[in-house]
Amino acid sequence: MSGEHSEVLIVRGSTFEMHVFWEDRDVIQRKLISNISIASGAPVLEVVGHGLPSLWRGYITLVEGMKEINAENIPPRSSDFYEITAIDADHIELNKVDPVTNGKKWSAYTGGGFLNFYAVKDLTNHTARMKIKDRVGGEVLLSSEALDSPLNLIDITVSSVLKRTTLSISADDTAGLAFKKGVTDMEMVSQDGRVSRLKLTSFGGTGDPDPVRVSGEVTT
Repeated sequence: MSGEHSEVLIVRGSTFEMHVFWEDRDVIQRKLISNISIASGAPVLEVVGHGLPSLWRGYITLVEGMKEINAENIPPRSSDFYEITAIDADHIELNKVDPVTNGKKWSAYTGGGFLNFYAVKDLTNHTARMKIKDRVGGEVLLSSEALDSPLNLIDITVSSVLKRTTLSISADDTAGLAFKKGVTDMEMVSQDGRVSRLKLTSFGGTGDPDPVRVSGEVTT
């Protein structure tokens, strides 16, 4: 899932895009780390057959030598997760990580360690839907559903290949938004009709709607 941000932020006059990843929170997978290099300026991990798409997240445990890379908390907190860039089937990069702590270069990797992540949900034969309302049970402000035309301005693409769902609203459509705040739910729907709600933000608990905020000036 997403969930790194406290709200869904839409900027008027700018294209809105959000990638949503469906994690199976009941299954933690662990892949052995064979090597870590920081020669490129960012940590590059050899994890044979990791099977992860770019932008997935994972945390690291039991690395020897380069202990700075290990998660500080077990069970992990959101701050312990790294965003992954998949280089190839056996290598990932932590592109946003500078291997420096308090001005000191990380220690050399000497062995061991695991890349841990929530299992990737299979998106095959799934669709997604989303509505933004002014309040829970209130008026629809934006939607992905054709029945809500002309408010059906949210485009949703589900990719089983990329293992992610992409939400988007065109710049022309965001420019015309008059509301400032709302709430939303996003749901995945399987071919046999099973509905699963995905949390988009870190706000509240799993049952709480995600807050939406629209910022910027209305284009005139």
